[in-house]
This record gives sequence, structure tokens and C-alpha cells, in this order.
Amino acid sequence: MTRATAAGAPSATPRTRRRTTLRFDLRDRVAVGNQLLLCGIVVVLFVGGILAGVLSSPGVFAIGTLLIAVATIATLAVPWTRVAPAWVALVPLIDIVAIAVLRVAEPPAGLGLLWAFPAMWLASLGLAGLIVSCVLIPLLYWVLLVVGPASAFTFSTLLLPLVIVAISSAGYVAARRFTAQRDLLDAQAARLAFARSAAVRQEQLVTEVLDTVDFGVVRLSVGGDIVYENDAVGRLSSAIPELHPASGRTTLLAEDGRTPLPANDHPLARTRRGETFDDVVVWSQDAEGRRSALTFTARRLIDHRGEDGGAVLVARDVTAEREALRARDDLVASVSHELRTPLTSVLGYLELALDEEDLPERARRYVDTALSSSERLLAIVADVLTASRRSLQSVESSVHPREIDVVEIVRASILALRPLADDRVIKVTLDGAESAVAYADPGRLRQVIDNLLGNAIKFNRDGGSIEVTVHTDGDTTTIAVRDTGIGIGEEDRGRVFERFFRASEDIAGNGLGLAISHEIVRAHDGELTVASEPGVGSTFTVALPAKAGTRVTR
Repeated sequence: MTRATAAGAPSATPRTRRRTTLRFDLRDRVAVGNQLLLCGIVVVLFVGGILAGVLSSPGVFAIGTLLIAVATIATLAVPWTRVAPAWVALVPLIDIVAIAVLRVAEPPAGLGLLWAFPAMWLASLGLAGLIVSCVLIPLLYWVLLVVGPASAFTFSTLLLPLVIVAISSAGYVAARRFTAQRDLLDAQAARLAFARSAAVRQEQLVTEVLDTVDFGVVRLSVGGDIVYENDAVGRLSSAIPELHPASGRTTLLAEDGRTPLPANDHPLARTRRGETFDDVVVWSQDAEGRRSALTFTARRLIDHRGEDGGAVLVARDVTAEREALRARDDLVASVSHELRTPLTSVLGYLELALDEEDLPERARRYVDTALSSSERLLAIVADVLTASRRSLQSVESSVHPREIDVVEIVRASILALRPLADDRVIKVTLDGAESAVAYADPGRLRQVIDNLLGNAIKFNRDGGSIEVTVHTDGDTTTIAVRDTGIGIGEEDRGRVFERFFRASEDIAGNGLGLAISHEIVRAHDGELTVASEPGVGSTFTVALPAKAGTRVTR
């Protein structure tokens, strides 16, 4: 239902009022421009005629000039934007009558051409003004010709009315076109203002959301300049000294918490170089020894044209998480170390018991089972101790690489684990090179292969198969273990090398084997990767340098 005013008429919308105001402004400008120009021409003709003494009827000419002058004063004095359009038409009508008086005063002077000014003015007022202009002016002109002293038919008898009609039509079309253009521009400006308002609201909403989160967000332009940062960045500025100089001296360290971080390796510098990365850890230490850890993730942005739109850098404080992991590792290492000593003693006494010749066969079986279980428990404790180290240095210090034949290591591992595979009717095959040299520690590499083969058997299906392939190109030697097991889901694939992570709770394990194998391969400057499809199987690939002084790059 339309809301009405107090008088009962519908109230105009803001857009309608704006269009009306624009039309009034146009009318005001046309009125003032046309009238001033017409008045100036007539005054010049009157003054020039008086001074030259060429006016045949100065009094009549003066009356016409006075009418135009009065109309001009009214044009300048009346606020046309506040009156109805019908009243505006009075001024050009007065001009038409005044020009007729001037033509009566000086018939041969051709003053009828001045009707072009009121004709354009009337045409700008709308269709009614156009009709009045095209009818009134020619009719008045022909009446003056009939009552005039010389009423002979000439070309000017039709030429002047035709010119007036043409001028009126052109003025009407120009006014309509101008009004349409103004309406179009007004609509476009309204849409632009609405879009800008929506963009501002969206930007404010995004800013408010980003300011409420506890991780820092830094937006960089294509040139690397910082164009936005949320409130959390200020709280994390100690680890981003290039962004906000921190109070006091801050030392930046790499992920191990000990190696100084070069300025070029800082995540902010890497982001400015166009790099993308995930979860890069940087430690910062202030002058008082307080330490904090941040993880950085960088992504490049693409604008609406598909071109580079800069980058965004996200920083998150993980000090509490890192301290919790260290506390857990310390606790696990302490407990494991305390378990290792009595287990060693138990193993020793069990071995002594087995050496007794008069030990009954039944008791020997019991002791042998206890010895196997104790050895398994000791291996688990050793794995826990290895996994609880906070860096790779413990692994690297126990790695003594040399040139070895990888194929021999793989064959020995397959031979040792074949009974486990035969129990589940799993076929294990070895393909690839007959001999492949790698620069590795044979004992540590055997530990990795045993773990990969053991997992391939453990997570396989009964009657499945395992294919081990070995290849070398002289620089890199690869060992691939492919099984037909249950596979690994996409959500778990990125965590298989985490300590204590188990992809399936239904299969026994401590979640340390792959983590330790991954650290061992990294200590050899190699790489351990996984490719898997649930329900089809998994492929673990070990890439090792084939000779000393090389590093695997893939």
C-alpha cells in the first residue's frame, strides 16, 4: 500500500524527486541562457539603431525591447525550480509577442529570426511547448505578413516557419536526449553508490572478523608493500621485526630453536619473493631470554583478471603447543629410560635360564615366550626413546653412511619377514635393478625397509601381494614398496609420518615406525613419500643419494 501525504497525494520517492530537480535545473539554465542572449541582441540592435538613426519606428521598437527586458528581469528574479512548468512558458510567450512588435516596427530587418530563441525554450519544456512553438510562431508570422504593407508571397514566407519548426524539433529532441542521459547517469550513480556501500560494509565485516581471531594476517601488494594487518599482528610483532620493530633486541631462530635465522629466510622476506609455504616455524628470543614460536603460512592471491594480486601471510603463536610437545617427549623419554634398565635385566636372566641344560621342556617354552615378548617390549621402548628426541641430531649422530648395495638389504629384509607374509598368504616380489648403490647406513636402512615391509604385511589383506622395486640413475636410488592393502584416506595421508599417529585403531601398533623411518631417511639427505588410495593400496617410496655429497631433490 502506498504511503500518502497529508493532502492525500502519493509522496514522491527520492529518485523521482532527484529527477524532477534535475529537470528544473535544466529548465533554469536554458531559461537564463536563452533570455540573456536574446536580450543582449535586442538591446544592441536598439541602441545601434538609435545612434545610427536608422529606426523607422523607434517608439514601437522601444516597446518590444522593453517587453524583452522585463521578461529577462523576471527570468533572473523568479526561482523557476519552485514554480510549475506552465508558468515558465510565460516568458518565451512574452518574447514571441515582443519579437512580433519588433518586426512590426522594422518589417524589412529580418527580426523574425529572433523567434528561434523562444522556440528552443518552449521546445525544451516538453511536447506541449513544441506544439505551441510550431503552431504559434508560424501563424503569427503569416498574420503579420497579411496585415503588413507588402503581402506578396516569397520564399521567406515558408522558409522562416520551416526553420522555426526545425529549430523547435531539434531543441525538443536535444532536451529529451539530455534528460534521458541524466536519468541514465543518475541510475548508474545510484547503482555505483549502492555497490560501493555494499563493498564498504563487506570490508568492515571482514576486518572485524579478522580482528577477532588470535592469529596474525598480513596482506601484501604485488610489490611487497604491506596494505593490511589485523590486530593480532601487533601482539605477534616480536617474531616479525621487519613489520613492527620490537622493543629491545630480538633474536630469530630456525625451527630447531638454536640455529640463527638469516634475514632472507624469514617468512615475510620469502613471501615478498613470491614463495608459498605451509607451517614454517620461527622461534624468537628477547633480551631477557623469553622464547616464543610462530608458524607461518603464505599464499599468493589471484585477482579477478587471473593475474597476480599480491600475497597473504598468516602467523600463529604455537609456543604453548611446542612446549606441550616437549613436555610430552621429556616424559616419554624419562619413562622409557626407566623401563629400559629393568627390561635389560629381565632379558639377561631369561637368557641365563634358557642356558640351563636341566630346564624342563615345558618351562623352556614358557621362558622362550617371555624372552620374545621382552625383546619386543625392549624394541618398543627403543622406538619411543628415538621418537621422543626433539630434533634430527640424535638420528644423524647414529647414522654412518657408506656405499652399499641396496638390493642386498632389501633381499635380506624380505627373507626375514617372509614367514609373516606366508602366514597370511601374501606374495612378496622384488623387481628392478639387480644391483643399486646408495650412500647410506646399512643398519639404519634395514630398519626402514623392515618397517615398510612390516606395515605392508600388517595392513594388507589375506591373499594380497607386495611388490618391491629398486631403481637407480647414478645420482638417486629409489626403493618403492607397493601393497594391495586397505590404503590411507586423504585426510590421514599428511599425518602418516607424525609420531604416535595411527591411521587404524583396529590394527596393533604404536604409531612410531613411520615417524622414525622418515627421520632416518631425512638424516641420509633423502626423502620418504607416500601415495595411497583407500581400498586399493599404498606405495611408500624411499629416495636416497647414490653417492656421497649429493642430496635428493624431487
